Amino acid sequence: MSSHDESRFTADVYGARLERAAELTRAAHLDALLITPGPDLQYLIGSRAQSFERLTCLVVPASGETPSVIIPKLELAALGGSAAGELGLQVVDWTDGVDPYALVKSVLNAGARTAVDDHMPALHLLPVAETLRQLPVSATPILRQLRMIKDATEIDALRRAGAAIDRVHARMGEFLRVGRTEREVAADITAAIVEEGHTGAAFVIVGSGPHGADPHHEVSDRVISDGDVVVVDIGGPVEPGYFSDCTRTYVLGEPSEEIAAQFTELERAQAAAVAAVRPGVTAHAVDAAARDRLVAAGLGRNFVHRTGHGIGLSVHEEPYIVAGNDIPLAAGMAFSVEPGIYFAGEWGARIEDIVVVTEDGCESVNTRPHGLTRL
Repeated sequence: MSSHDESRFTADVYGARLERAAELTRAAHLDALLITPGPDLQYLIGSRAQSFERLTCLVVPASGETPSVIIPKLELAALGGSAAGELGLQVVDWTDGVDPYALVKSVLNAGARTAVDDHMPALHLLPVAETLRQLPVSATPILRQLRMIKDATEIDALRRAGAAIDRVHARMGEFLRVGRTEREVAADITAAIVEEGHTGAAFVIVGSGPHGADPHHEVSDRVISDGDVVVVDIGGPVEPGYFSDCTRTYVLGEPSEEIAAQFTELERAQAAAVAAVRPGVTAHAVDAAARDRLVAAGLGRNFVHRTGHGIGLSVHEEPYIVAGNDIPLAAGMAFSVEPGIYFAGEWGARIEDIVVVTEDGCESVNTRPHGLTRL
């Protein structure tokens, strides 16, 4: 990573990604990729430009020609932190009154077959299609191949993100106490996420008592009581934009024997899924490793979501660890393993680690204890 700017990797990293993107575009019998602001643009050139009503678009030709960036002149500063200059990309700026879609066409060959990223809004997709006189196809299959396999620099960022969020969970005794509201606890957690090395908090879930039975509950003014089981699911980005995502479950006081026994089954299910991760195993099989264990324990109907999701520049990306996904795992893939059990109106629990597939298994970037932590 550049010593003077931690917001992105060195230019050679992005240069290699652009070359690979062009190679995959050729293999797909397409002529160019059209990439608008979002995680795909950040992945390819390190740009954090935002999407507005004025078009910003990276054009990556399959032929190996120099990529172009079509960008409003008033947004040129957004390229300043990217690798565009070092990579020698052709920057085509425009001002109001100029047709930016015609500029996209101007850097392409006649009749070019294009693919667009899934973050391109209809506001831009429809005029692009009209100008090119054909509807672009989805670039997702190409971008999936690029982004699913993390390189060493990305894995290092995920490790740093995992260690940072572990440090926040290690401080939960400071925040999670009887008599406090979920919202008060979440405010302290949000501050700690930044204190421990993230650039911000992407999400903070504090699900106490019956709220823990809602997997996507965020926070409320509910007062935490003695005996409550509390689900804490938190994460955020570290530079250069890679996310943490880790869930642990806490209990205020002593859990009942039934809750303790059911949580033990969840812990075993999560461990079984992690143990199943290795190259060649399907995403479906990892999901089944957790799900089958919970079904055998009589808790199958209480596990209501997939076992995991990929992570990187997006909190949720491919591969998805879900029943029916037969994609074989490969070294460098990174994803969550997060089975949960939920009892409507009563309580819930979830255990989540981010793992990276290695040559012979996996590495967890989260190392906090998995048990039902008593506070």
